[in-house]
Amino acid sequence: MTNGPGGGDFLTALGLVLAIEGAAYALAPGLMKRMIEAARLVDAATFRLGGLAALVAGVGLVWLARG
Repeated sequence: MTNGPGGGDFLTALGLVLAIEGAAYALAPGLMKRMIEAARLVDAATFRLGGLAALVAGVGLVWLARG
């Protein structure tokens, strides 16, 4: 498979996300189910703020790692 510019990095990042998510569900399925149920109680504005914070943190980490 031929990747365009940055394609390998994208696939690596996606694979890492899937590995971490999969590990969480495999190692602590009960906790993950409780977290999903708790998330249903959170309003949309709080979810949006949390997503924005995660976005900023993620971009910052990539920026630090890539220099």
